[in-house]
Amino acid sequence: MMHDGYSGWMLGGMWIFTLLFWILVIASVVCLVNWLRRRNTRESALDLLKKRYARGEIDQEAFERMKKDVEAGSE
Repeated sequence: MMHDGYSGWMLGGMWIFTLLFWILVIASVVCLVNWLRRRNTRESALDLLKKRYARGEIDQEAFERMKKDVEAGSE
């Protein structure tokens, strides 16, 4: 068979597209797994309470009162 001169370049360059395809597939799977893991993690009530206190939404007195309620509810 005779080659027209382009087949060597075409076949030689195809590995780049194959490599890019697999990189895209692997990156997509990694992103999906990370998204699912983050979506399924839930913060405890105490963690949320600590964040509210740190942001200044509640004062120390309210924090302590709510903390006792949360700890009593988890027993």
